[in-house]
Amino acid sequence: MRFVMEFAENLILRMMEDPRKRDEAQRKHIYEMRERCEKTKANWNLPLRPYGFWTFDRFNAQLRSDPQISQAFGRRDPYDDLLLDEPSDVPPSRSSSK
Repeated sequence: MRFVMEFAENLILRMMEDPRKRDEAQRKHIYEMRERCEKTKANWNLPLRPYGFWTFDRFNAQLRSDPQISQAFGRRDPYDDLLLDEPSDVPPSRSSSK
């Protein structure tokens, strides 16, 4: 009977993982996660887009071409109102050269 108990004990001990290796793996995982978290927190302080990203032509092309967007409040050119209010039957100015 003693032989069976020794065999079972050795079998269980072989199947168990080494506590030092398990502790080492856990520490490695925690340190890697900490580094990733620090990188993520550092990236949170950075802007999402570089300076001037939204002023590129590909973004402003739609604003110019779509009249509903281009005439939205805050995007309107103040001189557009002056051009619209100017009467169209104004005679052209005469030049003094004859």
